[in-house]
Amino acid sequence: MRGKLLPLAGLYLVQGLPYGLQSGLLPVLLRARGLSLTRVGLAKALYAPWLFKLVWAPLVDTWGSPRAWLALSTAALGLVCGLLATLPPAGDAGAALPVPVAALLLLLNLAAAVQDVALDMLAVRLLEPAELGPGNTVQVVAYKLGAALAGGGLLALLPALSWTLLFLLLAATYWLAASAAWVAPALQQLPAPPPSAHPRPSLRLQQDLLAVPGTLWTAGFVLTYKLGEQGASGLFPLLLLDGGISTPELGLWNGVGAVLCSIAGSSLGGVLLARCWQPLPLLRSGLRFRLGSLAYQTALLFQLNSPRANPVPGTVLRGAALLSLCLQHLLGGLVTTTTFTVMMRCSQLAPSALQATHYSLLATLELLGKLLVGTLAGALADSLGPRLCFSLFLALSATPMLYLGFAPSNLA
Repeated sequence: MRGKLLPLAGLYLVQGLPYGLQSGLLPVLLRARGLSLTRVGLAKALYAPWLFKLVWAPLVDTWGSPRAWLALSTAALGLVCGLLATLPPAGDAGAALPVPVAALLLLLNLAAAVQDVALDMLAVRLLEPAELGPGNTVQVVAYKLGAALAGGGLLALLPALSWTLLFLLLAATYWLAASAAWVAPALQQLPAPPPSAHPRPSLRLQQDLLAVPGTLWTAGFVLTYKLGEQGASGLFPLLLLDGGISTPELGLWNGVGAVLCSIAGSSLGGVLLARCWQPLPLLRSGLRFRLGSLAYQTALLFQLNSPRANPVPGTVLRGAALLSLCLQHLLGGLVTTTTFTVMMRCSQLAPSALQATHYSLLATLELLGKLLVGTLAGALADSLGPRLCFSLFLALSATPMLYLGFAPSNLA
């Protein structure tokens, strides 16, 4: 199993770099330059290529080899980073992200989304049922570690290193990973699809995907389970920035500390799954604790947003707010790892020629649910106010707990 997990870990780590760059670094930089919460939130539209993974997933399923797809897409990530190193990161204060930079970030997401499909195909075909818990732990932990390095790590290093040097380092990392993907023994041993396999017509493909047992329930769950958490986790750090917490301090706690807690939560989920916890009961417990954590964070927000509150939070309130970030990410990591295990278990019920496409469908819906509220969170806060906005997030976080009661028995 170790020979399977090590290459997966390395490739998922480099795949997390674009997400950390855009979720941890860019929002803080844009907000610090005076952009509204609405405009900062709309920058998440650069994740759009991830929503169209089903366009190329059938091709990855049936054409070429996994290591060819992985090597080419990872090398493309390095090329885009090399081009980003030649462009200035920002224009005048208050201005939106420069169009060439935004276009290259869009291409970065496109290459990362293709790489994700190939990696998912590898994981679904390589991992045995007993290896799903450790495998998904490696997947989530490595991805989040990459996000932490590119988010909080870059935010902390940005004063010392230039934009150009940072992206040259990222380009070198991607090209090294592309070489590793090409020579990894686990990828060379994976059988290619039979020559007779060709992508199905679109309508037939959709019917085949939806006919896999448990697909409709799993699709509904992954679309909704992150709504409240994602909105709160994207908005709360920006409100702390508005409340007087410095950018370096926020970068340390939200970009590094919180992600390390998320990794710890994902690891805890993997340990519990490996010790014979079933995914659905573990999900139920994790969702309950997560709801309590978000209620705690909402109460803190009410205090920070009070008209009588001190413009600069005191030590106790500041510490409680930063602690709530870490707690929310810890429980979010546990819930995410368990959910991905359910997703992979559902995809393994599909025919082998459809497994990567099926998993891409579920992963696309999971991302769509996160982007839906994450993109609109700033606009909701600007229009409704932070208090009513977080009350809505709290209600959304309670929804998957009710939905879990309708889970099919074949996913238990």
